[in-house]
Amino acid sequence: MIRLPVCALLLSALSGCASYQSHYGVFSASNASGDERQFRVTWETVDYPGWWFANDQASPIRLETQCSTRTWILRDAAQTGGEQACGAGIKACGSPEDDVLARSGQPAEPASTCLEVRNAQRIVDLDRQLELVVSCRPRRTTVEVNGETENRDYLRASVVPYSIRVREAPRDSLSARPPELDDHVCGD
Repeated sequence: MIRLPVCALLLSALSGCASYQSHYGVFSASNASGDERQFRVTWETVDYPGWWFANDQASPIRLETQCSTRTWILRDAAQTGGEQACGAGIKACGSPEDDVLARSGQPAEPASTCLEVRNAQRIVDLDRQLELVVSCRPRRTTVEVNGETENRDYLRASVVPYSIRVREAPRDSLSARPPELDDHVCGD
């Protein structure tokens, strides 16, 4: 008879499921051309109970710019299988075709860090605040694609981190959807 309460106690101690969360933040700032734009960061996490054998996981962070087709993807060692070309931490590396180092004006190399999150080394460790440093600017803010002009501008470079407030919500809830970036200020 004692076995039943012991089993119930063990089962209650081991209960729990993974927690699936969406994270997002929207803020206003200037792009490299000096235009006021909205920017959105988004990512998802899976938090496992402490007793479970799997480690917490996170998707890469996406940084999108209002009126632009350029999307930055910031990764940590978990998404790259180890340290990436531009170093350890949460970073996005530059592209020689698309980016220029803001300080020197030289083309960014694949080993150049263009975006870096300063307040964590792993995405799963981020909380309600994200501090983002931008070290590059676009080589060209517009490009021709199939005879049409496409905006490729992004967040203005700054040595002072952008401090972005982040919301967290259960992944399938109505509040998990980040606000849309309004395109009313974009040219035709």
